Amino acid sequence: MAMVEARIKRKNRIRRKLSGTTERPRLTVYKSLKHIYAQVVDDSTGKTLAFASTLSKELKGQDEGDKKADAKRVGALIAQKCKAANVDAVVFDRNGFPYHGRIAAVADAAREAGLKF
Repeated sequence: MAMVEARIKRKNRIRRKLSGTTERPRLTVYKSLKHIYAQVVDDSTGKTLAFASTLSKELKGQDEGDKKADAKRVGALIAQKCKAANVDAVVFDRNGFPYHGRIAAVADAAREAGLKF
């Protein structure tokens, strides 16, 4: 089984048990080789409440070449946008990726910025 297929299998297994509500939407994280993306989704209405990535206008030009530092900036930005959207607590969806490295950096930075998991 290829690594991508294994990740998708893990993702589907996690998503069966995990869903966001209006009170606690789902913070989902996706990483590619170059960028990292985070969005807060209310699964009951199917709407995205907040979105941040390394491609966001707020983070453009701050790229240091360190992917983990970029992930921390994305985590802080998504927490800031959640506060603006009146979201205090979220359910973390790692999207099948291991909770390690850049995924953990996004989660830790969001927690430090005041988001509750």
